[in-house]
Amino acid sequence: MKKKVLSIILCCFLLAGTSSLAGQISDATKSCLSCHSSVTPGIVCSWKESIHSQISPAEALKKKLLLRKISVTKIPKDIANVVVGCAECHTANHNAHQDTFEHNGFNVHVIVTPKDCAICHLTEVKEYNKNLMSKAYRNFKKNPLYHDLENTSLGPQVVKEGKLIYEKPHSETQADSCLFCHGTRIRVKGLKAKETEFGEMKFPVLKGWPNQGTGRVNPDGSEGSCTSCHPRHSFSLEVARKPYTCAECHKGPDVPAYKIYMVSKHGNIYFSQGKGWDFKAVPWIVGKDFKAPTCATCHISLIVDEENNIIAKRTHQMNDRIAWRLFGLIYAHPHPKEADTTKIKNKAGLHLPTELTGEPVSKFLISAKEMKYRTADMKKVCLACHTTGWVEGHFARMEKSIETANKQTFAATQILLKAWKMKVAKGLPSSIFDEAIEKMWVEQWLFYANSVRFASAMSGADYGAFANGRWYLNKNLQQMSDWLKLKLKAEESKK
Repeated sequence: MKKKVLSIILCCFLLAGTSSLAGQISDATKSCLSCHSSVTPGIVCSWKESIHSQISPAEALKKKLLLRKISVTKIPKDIANVVVGCAECHTANHNAHQDTFEHNGFNVHVIVTPKDCAICHLTEVKEYNKNLMSKAYRNFKKNPLYHDLENTSLGPQVVKEGKLIYEKPHSETQADSCLFCHGTRIRVKGLKAKETEFGEMKFPVLKGWPNQGTGRVNPDGSEGSCTSCHPRHSFSLEVARKPYTCAECHKGPDVPAYKIYMVSKHGNIYFSQGKGWDFKAVPWIVGKDFKAPTCATCHISLIVDEENNIIAKRTHQMNDRIAWRLFGLIYAHPHPKEADTTKIKNKAGLHLPTELTGEPVSKFLISAKEMKYRTADMKKVCLACHTTGWVEGHFARMEKSIETANKQTFAATQILLKAWKMKVAKGLPSSIFDEAIEKMWVEQWLFYANSVRFASAMSGADYGAFANGRWYLNKNLQQMSDWLKLKLKAEESKK
């Protein structure tokens, strides 16, 4: 009882310093804060610093269009004139949530999903649903090739009868690796009693939790997680605009975007001067609020000049300004038309956007006209700081890097196809990722070709040369060729 009284006193102290809008906190959220100020004080402090705690949706809607962070024209009456707090998010659409449970007189759900965020941010959620990342779990788990690559990358290896066998990775291993970024499927496994400082309470038992992956499948059936970029419970625009957020998933040898950004001129300027930039400003003024782009500048943010002329519109469909899928499965190719890539099949029946020999499966990919349109949008961002000659030269180099990296991947694929044909490697229909030459082939496109393309796109030259770049493309190709020669020679000697 003493602890509860202390928590209420602490809550009153916290609320007193929240803002002049403290009186606009709903009674339901005040009830949440009365306990959670002591139970989860870090959450409460994060929320206090958020914009959600400082302005009601109705007031946000009154702002001029360019200044708005809200994208609906009508707000439900029950939340319009209160700040967005615990109850406004964790009781929203509760009938649709399988993780809803009775908690201190409220129907509360643990996981806040894009459907819940759409009450105020409908446009952003609609755009995000068109984004490849929103389908990252589905695209990963329902593509047999990805599934095979996962098993041969994560699965423990055991020796049986002198042969190396890959076992299926444990679900916890999957959630701790690939699905950390792609997202898990959250399932509710009932309720479990737990002793708390306020007595015994029952909470949902969730499988696949915790997770904030971009394609997470939520208990209300929605896909995606806004907290991948906007951290709970501050939902910080500043955090989402800084490159460290993208680095959570875009840092390894398969997608080395952050490492390349670090060594680029843009990255150098950001790390040298970025502390003085305004990452909270809306709209975001190029040259005034920031001096060099971050990931968000090029791919997401609303960018204007000092006269508020729009250079780039805000979008949560991250490929709106991207013509090429640089991180292609085997080859770089025009971007897919739809976020759900499980629909894509090539002539061989494989879930690939290209043939093994590199030809694009055009009916599933954007047209040349759409590629030109998206490239023009990206160039507008570049032209805010660079001359036309500089920008055109940059994109010409990138196109050449895509062409040459694809050629190097094709050369590696020719060697692999010959190994399959000569039966020194098994190949289809069995796994195509579990033999030595197949693993070399995967590294050719997944690590080295990707590094070359990203390095060119983001101006981080060393990653296109020696740091997993062209040197390794050629070295790996030579190793594959030598491996095949030795195998064929060994087979010949057996005859």
